[in-house]
Amino acid sequence: MRYKKKSTRLEYLRVRLIRMGRRQKRLLMFAVDVLSAAICVIVSEYLVMGTIIDPVTTAYAAIGAAITMLTAAHYWGFYRSIIRYIGVDMLRSALWTAFSVSIVVGAIFYFGLGAEASGRLAFTMLSLQSVAILGGRFGARLFLNQRHREREAVVIYGAGEGGIRLAASLATSTRFAPVAHLDDKRSLANSRVNGLPVFPSNRLKEIVVSLDVKRVLLALPSASRQRRRQIIEYLAEFPVRVQTIPDIGDLVSGQARVDDIQDVSVEDLLGRDPVPPHQDLLARENRGKVVLVTGAGGSIGSELCRKLLEVHPRQLLLVERSEIALYTIERRLRKERAKSGIDVEIIAMLGCVQDETRMLEILQTFSVDTLYHAAAYKHVPIVEHNVLEGVANNVLGTIATARAAIEARVNTFVLVSTDKAVSPTNVMGASKRLAELVLQDLDRNAKTTFCMVRFGNVLASSGSVVPLFREQIRSGGPVTVTHPEIIRYFMTIPEAAQLVIQAGAMANGGDVFVLDMGKPVKIVDLASKMIQLMGKTVKSIENPGGEIEIAFTGLRPAEKLYEELLIGSDVTGTSHPRIMRANEQSMESVELQGVLQGIDAAIRDRDWKALRDILLRAVEGYSPTGEIEDHVYTRRLVSSGGSNKVMSLDQYRRPE
Repeated sequence: MRYKKKSTRLEYLRVRLIRMGRRQKRLLMFAVDVLSAAICVIVSEYLVMGTIIDPVTTAYAAIGAAITMLTAAHYWGFYRSIIRYIGVDMLRSALWTAFSVSIVVGAIFYFGLGAEASGRLAFTMLSLQSVAILGGRFGARLFLNQRHREREAVVIYGAGEGGIRLAASLATSTRFAPVAHLDDKRSLANSRVNGLPVFPSNRLKEIVVSLDVKRVLLALPSASRQRRRQIIEYLAEFPVRVQTIPDIGDLVSGQARVDDIQDVSVEDLLGRDPVPPHQDLLARENRGKVVLVTGAGGSIGSELCRKLLEVHPRQLLLVERSEIALYTIERRLRKERAKSGIDVEIIAMLGCVQDETRMLEILQTFSVDTLYHAAAYKHVPIVEHNVLEGVANNVLGTIATARAAIEARVNTFVLVSTDKAVSPTNVMGASKRLAELVLQDLDRNAKTTFCMVRFGNVLASSGSVVPLFREQIRSGGPVTVTHPEIIRYFMTIPEAAQLVIQAGAMANGGDVFVLDMGKPVKIVDLASKMIQLMGKTVKSIENPGGEIEIAFTGLRPAEKLYEELLIGSDVTGTSHPRIMRANEQSMESVELQGVLQGIDAAIRDRDWKALRDILLRAVEGYSPTGEIEDHVYTRRLVSSGGSNKVMSLDQYRRPE
């Protein structure tokens, strides 16, 4: 009980000192320094002479020491430093201050007591004053930085510059207490870095148990993604939460600090080391030109805008139907432009790609050279439940924008497509495949060069499983996976955007480019690793005491177990190792025109069944997994008593 009361009082004193005003803290330091200087004079005389020989000289020496102490301390900036954050640079300042004080004290004693005693007194004063200054300030630092003993013990993986800086930052943390470093370098094993022991990584299990560690912080800002992935997979075997500091690029650019601890990025878990971009391809259709991005506020559209800004177009036009999305991306781009000093005019405009008149006036007014068409409804279940709007936006919107581009004499038109366009089982994929066919047909007789870039899922995009899993784990689970065998290809958003731009520069007309997505990922394995890396255990039949359960919910409407990137197998390489050119059959113009007229009529007539029949005939490999899932269609079907003919708009009435 006494210890608890004492601890409480000390904590109260610590908080009071920290919360004191800056002026009060300086006055307190002045008083302590004056008192310590006077005491050091008296102690020095006692140590050298054994007693106070001349009280007057001693008084003069004490006053001189105090004045010199304040003057030198002010000169060296002692009173501008925050004691809780002082570092080793204080050593030099303290020694110079102590040296100045000892010279003054020695001079006063020289005139008062003679030359014989003054030298020894000056040296003793130098020693005592150095200890007083350093001991006082570092002692105060230790006292003020001490926190509740409940701070969580953490291990820092990495004993290089990043690890050292992180440990220094955590020294003042209220949450974490670094207890050790792990490092793969044998030369650092069993050494100490700034007081913390360095262990080889193979001793992690021992450290976790002996020091009760539940969190490992990765401090490897310059490590390759492949190396980070290897380390993360190794750490996933232990019952610890793995977090990381930002990569070296963000640290150097000032976008992040070394103590910005965050959960391990799934890019580190799944992503590849990116291939350096071909700068000539990035610049070919964009540098010094007028570039427009539709769907500029979306996951891919916004990243395209950021990458395009870096290659210095003359103007960057943002077209987006969502006001808040347009506001967000414009604000971010303007901030990045100001920070980097890039001279690019950014113009944000509201517009819908289905409005051909609006698109034409924008393209003609600004004489657009290159257009990246990223606007699309892409979420499979949402499009499946809103069939007419999905097809209207993805197909008719592409036609309207492409026709406007031809009339406005746009040089290059790049469609952002998807792997779901291959042998689609859903309306979204079928609509994107039709959009590809439309552009291939228009390319035959147009001066505008049309091309398509097809790729799979991008990590952390809106609607991605990654942020969903993270949210579910934080809330205690369960983590929902649709099927135990479902697999997907993944690519980071920055890599995808960069490759889209480079692919567009290689277009000859009507090209379908396919991006190398790497190895497919089993979604249930991804969920398990994310659970483990967030310091939790998977609850299963084998481990009924686990913390987070993985629940299988069944495939969603029109969802496939796996995705494909190619229609057929005729594919050739390009000058970029991760961009391939697919040679696929297109549709005859007359047949395609009939299909598009039928789609337009079905949408105008609100005829879901007719639209489904057209997609089945027109899109090769389209094989829906069930009946029409559109919300309005199914509700009207129920209201019509389940007859084959759904009520028209005039016939439909809300039930009483």
